[in-house]
Amino acid sequence: MLKLCMNAAVFVGVVAAAATAAPPVPPAPPAPSAPPAPSIVRVYLLAGQSNMEGHGVVDLDDARDYNGGRGNLAQFVDAPANRTRWSDLRNADGSWSKRDDVFVSYLTEQGTQKAGALSVGYAVYDDAHHFGPELGIGRALGARFDEPVLLIKTAWGGKSLAKDFRPPSAGGETGRYYTQMLSEFRAALAAIPQAFPELADRTPRVEGFIWFQGWNDGCEDKAAAEYQENLVHLISDVRAELHDPTLPFVVGETGNIENMVLREAQKNGCARREVATGTRFVATRQFLRKPEDSPNSGHGHHWFGNGESYLLIGDALGCAMVELVQARAKVVAPSESKPIAPAASAASAPKSSAPATTRSITTS
Repeated sequence: MLKLCMNAAVFVGVVAAAATAAPPVPPAPPAPSAPPAPSIVRVYLLAGQSNMEGHGVVDLDDARDYNGGRGNLAQFVDAPANRTRWSDLRNADGSWSKRDDVFVSYLTEQGTQKAGALSVGYAVYDDAHHFGPELGIGRALGARFDEPVLLIKTAWGGKSLAKDFRPPSAGGETGRYYTQMLSEFRAALAAIPQAFPELADRTPRVEGFIWFQGWNDGCEDKAAAEYQENLVHLISDVRAELHDPTLPFVVGETGNIENMVLREAQKNGCARREVATGTRFVATRQFLRKPEDSPNSGHGHHWFGNGESYLLIGDALGCAMVELVQARAKVVAPSESKPIAPAASAASAPKSSAPATTRSITTS
C-alpha cells in the first residue's frame, strides 16, 4: 500500500511539473538568403588614333594593292599551325563567326554607326574586309568572363596626345578629341537599350580603358618628349571623369615606330607612382611583321595592314585587361565599384564633329 502511494505521488508530481513547464520554443526561422548578384554588362572603352580605328586586312588578296593576300587575317588563321588556337574566328563554312557574348559600338569618323556582335568589320572602312584591335581584345575578355562584354570604341586617324587628345590637367587648351571621346562614350552607354536590346535589362559596369595611340606624337620631337607627362595626365583625368581612381588602364606600345623616346615614354608613364596602380603597359614591337610578308607593304604606320599583327596586339591588350580586372576584384567587391558619371547637360555637352545623321551597317 505504501508503494502504491509513493508511485501515485510520483505520478502526480510529474503531471504537475508538466503542467507548469514553459511551452516548447519554436525553431528559429531560416536566415534570409543573400540577394542575387546584379545582372551586369562589362563595359570597356577603347580609344586612340588610326591603329585603334583598324587597318588590319581580313581577306583582300589582289596582287597590286594587297600583295596577293600575304599576311592578311584569313591566311593567318587558316595556316595549319594556327588553326587550333584561332579556329573559333571561323565558322565551318569559312564565314567569320560572330560572338554572342561580346558586342561592339563604334561611331566612325565618317559618321557610320557600327553596333553589333563582335566579328570582323569594326574598322574605319564601311566594309567587312578590315578590323582593328577590338577583335583580339573582345575575344580575350569574352573567353574569361561569364557576363556579356561591350566594347565602346572611339578613334580618329592622325591625332596626337600633345594636342588633339590633350587632357585638361596637362594645361593649355583641352584637346577637342579628348572631349569628344568622353562625349561619344557617354552617348554609347545611354544608347545600350536601343542598340543592344539583349543587354537592355543589364546594368552597365565600366571596367576598363584601353589606349592605343602614339604615331603622331612620335613624329614630333617636342610631343615625344612630353608624352610621358601627357599620358599620366590622360590616365588621371579619365579616372577622375569616370569617378574611379583605380580604373584599370591598359596602354599599348606604338611598336611600329622607331622613335624610342616615344616608346620609352609610354612605358615609363604607366609606371609613374601617380597612376601605376591598375595601369599596365603592353609591349607590341614583337608583333611587327616584315613589309614583304604583309598586305600593305608601304603602310608601316598601319603595321603594314598585317592581320596577324592586329590580332595579336588585340589579344595582348585584352589579356592585360583581364589580369587587371581580376586583380582588382580581389580587393574591390563589385558592389563597391564606382557609378557611371552622369552625362553632361545639353547646354554644356561638347558638340561632336560627326554628321548629325548617321547610318548603320552590318558587319557580316
